[in-house]
Order: sequence, then C-alpha cells, then structure tokens
Amino acid sequence: MLIGELARRTGTTTRALRFYEQEGLLTSQRTSSGYRRYSEIVVMRVLNIRELLKVGFTVAEIRAFVPFFDECAEENVPYSVGCVLSYDLVGLKRVAAMEEQIAELSAQRERLLRHLTEPRTTPEPSTA
Repeated sequence: MLIGELARRTGTTTRALRFYEQEGLLTSQRTSSGYRRYSEIVVMRVLNIRELLKVGFTVAEIRAFVPFFDECAEENVPYSVGCVLSYDLVGLKRVAAMEEQIAELSAQRERLLRHLTEPRTTPEPSTA
C-alpha cells in the first residue's frame, strides 16, 4: 500500500509516517517511480507506535520495541507475548521518570505559592 492509504487506515498523517521511517520505526520499499510502498503488517506497527506515543513513551524508547512489532502484527494484537517483558520494563522506567517530573513540578508550585503568599518587605534604599 502507498503512504496515503497507510495514513488513512491508521488515522495519522503522511508527514508522521515519514518521520517514523526517518527515526527507524518503519521501513518501506520504493517503487520504480520512488513512491513508498508498505506491507500490510505495517498497519499494526503504526497503531502500536501511536498508542505508545499516546501513553507517554518517547520515540527513542519506542525503538526498543521495533524488534517485536512484526510479531505483534502477525498476531494482529497490540503487544505480543515476546514484547510484554520489555514493555513492562521500559514502562516502569517511564513511570518512574514521570513521577520524578511530577515531584519536581510540585516542588516548584509550592515555592511559587509560598512566594506569592509571603508578606513582602520593601527594600531599604541604599545610601551609597
């Protein structure tokens, strides 16, 4: 299938598909006229990529799943048994990173609220 059909079937854009390919998440064959041609199993791969992006994985983190994508597609499932362990490990690391970000933002929020509610003093004019 050509890139336009893949975009339509996966609810994404051709630009996103080109980006996924540039980042090593997708591969395509080229026709004699230079058009990208994708196999049927790429549909599930794109759906998996989009789902992983939606739940907070980065493109770099998703690269860890590339070896498992075709197995998932052949089974026509979002995640195959072979990638569950990797998914869980990478997912737990991602959750830990998100919790760290939440803690940092919460601390910043508290500092800002303290700053906004503390009484302000007028600085003494300098006598220099």
